[in-house]
Order: sequence, then C-alpha cells, then structure tokens
Amino acid sequence: MDKVFTSAADAVADIPSGASIAVGGFGLNGIPHHLISALLEQDATDLVTVSNNCGVDGWGLGVLLDAKRIRRTTGSYVGENKEFERQYLKGELEVELVPQGTLAERLRAGGCGIPGFYTPAGVGTMVADGGLPWLYDAQGGVKVASPPKETRRFGDRDYVLELGIVCDFALVRASIADTEGNLIFHAATRNFNPLCAMAGKITIVETEELVEPGEIDPEAVHLPGIFVQRIVKVGAEGKRIERVTTRKRGEN
Repeated sequence: MDKVFTSAADAVADIPSGASIAVGGFGLNGIPHHLISALLEQDATDLVTVSNNCGVDGWGLGVLLDAKRIRRTTGSYVGENKEFERQYLKGELEVELVPQGTLAERLRAGGCGIPGFYTPAGVGTMVADGGLPWLYDAQGGVKVASPPKETRRFGDRDYVLELGIVCDFALVRASIADTEGNLIFHAATRNFNPLCAMAGKITIVETEELVEPGEIDPEAVHLPGIFVQRIVKVGAEGKRIERVTTRKRGEN
C-alpha cells in the first residue's frame, strides 16, 4: 500500500460533508495547518471536529470556523477564538467541553478499541450530572444540554463513565515520517497528535521530513505506521507562534 500523497489537497479530497475528524495539536503547536487549509479549499461542510482547541481567529481550525464549515466540536479549551465564542453563543455551533485528561484518554481508548472507561474527573459536577449547554438557540436559551452519565462506585470513590472516541478521519502533524507511516513528533508536538492519529479510521499525516523505511530507529518511533493511511510531506515552513513573549534587553 502506497501511503504517500503528492499534495495535501489530494490527501483530503475524499473527506465528505458531515465527516467526523480528530485534529492533533495544542494551541497552534503541532497543528496540521496544511491539511486544514486544504480541507478549507474543498467543499466539505457540516463537519464534526474533535481537538483540544479549535484554533484561533484566522488560523488552524479557526479558518474552518470562519467559513462556517464546522457544525459541532468536542474540545477542552476555547479561549483564544472570538468567532468560536460568537457562533457558540448565537446557537450556530454545538460544543462539547471535556476535561483535558479525559479527552486524551477518550481518544486513546477509541484507538485501542476500548468502548469506555471510568474516571473520577468530573464526578459531582455537570460533567457527570448533565446540563452543560451544548447548543444554544438564537435567543440565548439552551437548546441541547449534555445528558447525565453513568456513575459507579469503586472502593470508597465514585467514578463517571466516559466513552471512547473514534472519528471517520484524523488530521495530524509529525516531525519525521517514513513512507510506511512510522512517526516521530518533536518535543511538545507530541501532545494530542498520537492520540488523534489512533482515533481516526483514516489517518492523514502531514510531515516536515519524509524518509525511507529503516531510517528511523524502531525504538525512536512514537507512533507505528499501522495507525497511518496517508502521508504528505509539507516541510517546516508556515508554523506560527500563538503568543510571542519577549523581555527587554538587559533584563535577567
């Protein structure tokens, strides 16, 4: 099976409207922005995304939000995107907020074929009891709220049942890939990328560097190629820093 595609556009060409997509990255770090941009250029809409956050205004998943291509999103952090806020509060976007560690484990569980797991995170809150506003109506009322979840006691502590996540597609970014799909992620880019890659039925990778099989030390592989179906080399250009913080010269 030849997994290498010549362009990001070719790699995402068959993603249909209504597809669910797990998208790697954290903030703007390690996001597959070439694949996201290619998806913007094709006609898919009504998308359901799962990602730690939903980009920023004008970058990352934010470009799909700006074009109103996303119908529903699941994530943990949404504080850097004014258009996200506007769509959510105006009833144009359905949002499921999930504790960050729970989201990571739901993706990992889905990738491992585990249908669900119990966690103490969220017990005694609306995460477990239900009532979190998923979708508002145009008047600001809650149209769809999160349902209550099953809870169970183990020993002397209560736990809530969370379900694994499996998506139709996954878009991730790697630092190095070989043509068989074995991946290495540099530093903090190894955040949600491996988990999202595991959770996709069809996983599409953009990579900065592409090498031949055998050029990656097996012990250095962060994600094995069994999880990867498509690869496109994009280089290292175009990455952005979410917040540039510097100190004045001479300061210690």
